[in-house]
Amino acid sequence: MLSRVAPIQRPVLLIGERGTGKELAAARLHYLSGRWQRPFVTLNCASLAPSLIESELFGYERGAFTGALQRRVGRFETADDGTLFLDEIGNVPLEAQQKILRAVEYQVFERVGSAERVEVDVRILAATHANLPEMAASGRFRPDLLDRLSFEVLSVPPLRTRTGDIMLLARHFAARMARELGREESPDFSAEAAAALEGYPWPGNVRELKNVVERAVYRSDGPVVSEIVFDPFAVSAGPAPADVPVRRTACAAGTGPDLPAAPMKKAVLDLKLRMLKSALERSRWNQRKAAALLGLTYDQFRGLYRRYQKSARDDRQPGALSPPQEK
Repeated sequence: MLSRVAPIQRPVLLIGERGTGKELAAARLHYLSGRWQRPFVTLNCASLAPSLIESELFGYERGAFTGALQRRVGRFETADDGTLFLDEIGNVPLEAQQKILRAVEYQVFERVGSAERVEVDVRILAATHANLPEMAASGRFRPDLLDRLSFEVLSVPPLRTRTGDIMLLARHFAARMARELGREESPDFSAEAAAALEGYPWPGNVRELKNVVERAVYRSDGPVVSEIVFDPFAVSAGPAPADVPVRRTACAAGTGPDLPAAPMKKAVLDLKLRMLKSALERSRWNQRKAAALLGLTYDQFRGLYRRYQKSARDDRQPGALSPPQEK
């Protein structure tokens, strides 16, 4: 749908939750259009105070207000012959909406503090996570501007509905992070880590996934990422106050947020035994491959293996970390 509407020189409205990639979608619209060699200018309307949006969009003349020491060109002029992307357009105040409507409709405007007409040729793309029809019905957004912007309305779906994309994106972000860290090999994810990523609801969408994956790669010491931390505050700052919701933290073993009802030392031992056994089973009892799956050196793995094999025997679990006997 993006590719189909890209060559049409009309406004497009992108809707979707925060972090879904609306700016990437807007960039694709621009670079697939006939304006691809011209400027692609963006403005996040939520990042500016309402009083500054008009001067940021349309520029101003010297002396237009206190501190205006010289003429400044706005985003509309900067984007002339190209594309202007207005992110979070629902944050634009009503006063500025009227001027945007005129600029979109007639491709003409005046700088703040000037009566001189400025003509431009700009394609407008806009994005929001807000319900603009509802805002228009309640008088918080101009219906005529909404009509003008919505020649085509494209919805960017949340990550939780695109589960097939999660590992594709995760590996992409992991490879980029590995290059940034100067590592020669792109890391992979253990089966448990991948299951944790695919089972998480991703309220922050792709932006949150990128953060989680980059943190996991940076903290890993081997070629396999085996631990995923979704909420770094829960890990770094200890227990949160009772009235603060905490998102779950998952690790490679897939234990989830609930800790086993057992003494700490025994629970940690059981967890490590399960991880060692899982890695051995998945590597067909090849200890070097199992070490790689756990992000350990072979010597580290051998030390753990001997220690926990002894613990298993002491607990009367003979062969707990040994391959099954052939019949």
